[in-house]
Amino acid sequence: MEKQTKDASGYLDMELLRFTTAGSVDDGKSTLIGRLLYDSKSIFEDQLEAIESASRRGGNDEVNLALLTDGLRSEREQGITIDVAYRYFATPKRKFIIADTPGHIQYTRNMVTGASTADLAIILIDARNGVLEQTLRHSYIASLLGIPHLLVCVNKMDLVDFSREVFEKTRERYRHIANTLHLDSVTFIPLSAKLGDNVVEPSSRMPWYDGQTLMEILETIPVNHRVNEQDCRLPVQYVIRPISDKFHDFRGYAGRVAGGVLEKGDAVTVFPSGLRSTVTAITRLDADLEKAVASESITVQLADDLDVCRGDLIVGRGTPPTVAREITLVICWFNDKPLRPGNRYIVMQATRETIGVVTRIIHVVNVNTLQAEEGKDTLRANDIARVTIKTAKPLAFDPYAKNRVTGSLVLVDPDTFETVGGGMILGAADQIL
Repeated sequence: MEKQTKDASGYLDMELLRFTTAGSVDDGKSTLIGRLLYDSKSIFEDQLEAIESASRRGGNDEVNLALLTDGLRSEREQGITIDVAYRYFATPKRKFIIADTPGHIQYTRNMVTGASTADLAIILIDARNGVLEQTLRHSYIASLLGIPHLLVCVNKMDLVDFSREVFEKTRERYRHIANTLHLDSVTFIPLSAKLGDNVVEPSSRMPWYDGQTLMEILETIPVNHRVNEQDCRLPVQYVIRPISDKFHDFRGYAGRVAGGVLEKGDAVTVFPSGLRSTVTAITRLDADLEKAVASESITVQLADDLDVCRGDLIVGRGTPPTVAREITLVICWFNDKPLRPGNRYIVMQATRETIGVVTRIIHVVNVNTLQAEEGKDTLRANDIARVTIKTAKPLAFDPYAKNRVTGSLVLVDPDTFETVGGGMILGAADQIL
């Protein structure tokens, strides 16, 4: 029992890498993820039996590994991925969460959703077709979301006789895209997801490639690189009030640290009110802490009895956030119902919720050419645009490039409560503090 407890504790303490896959239709995204799971022995026997049966029903003599991620019946019937499929697996070195996203243009919003929390993006390219418009589209989205590491996997090398010339030609074409989008960390891998070449094991059929396999890169690439370690941010999720006279003087503010370090004794400011106090205690479950760092869920007590509520932002050392009611952002529109200036939405940013009105569509980005198209008065599903919104209550935020938690928001339809858009904040039009 003691050994099992230690093993479970070790699993919980393992580093987590979130990554997404993207590419054009039939580039082999689902097959690649299936191969990763299969070769890393992360498939249960009943799962393997299920996809073997499904493969036979589909007329395939070989096991169709794509069925591991194309989990919806409608996906299996059509032979395409139509939704974001999340899969979880682990190796002795690291835990992983995979978001397998669709390749069709009409599912661009799904790719944005799947990539929004990723530390790394895998861009697949069919070796026979080379760089396509969807390659540019998905690379732009990865750049927009600030995903720091890209792995460009030139797949189906078995269908071009494992040609080094084909791989190098594709690599050179993609480097032009990387330079245009200012993508710094890009790694290229030639592979065959179907046969397993350079996925988990090195390929003997491509001796000219001396780089790491896909799995080796996934296990070793740095992760905690997008956390803002300088600017302390604690979005208040819940106010803990006394439940009896015995604890009448207890008042805590619970939330997840979204950046920086918060220490006992730190001077803090509460935004958007601007009230100031000092941290007197930090707790996590039943443990008292001297400090807390980004991603830790904690409860904080302050020296003063302040009017702090859910949605407020406790800020410690570092640069203060911007507080404003009129905000410029880049938005990806998810809904089939169009966005037009004047439309009202529920705005959810960090733990804060308010009502907002879209005041202007500045331009829509043509993702296939990266050109800004002005004069548009409507956003339709899968459009990406720069817009301004005005909120009923002020928001305390950072630019998305600086803090992904305080710099992002979602728009919700107040009538249907559907999430209709996701945005990355660029800055303020009317700064308050």
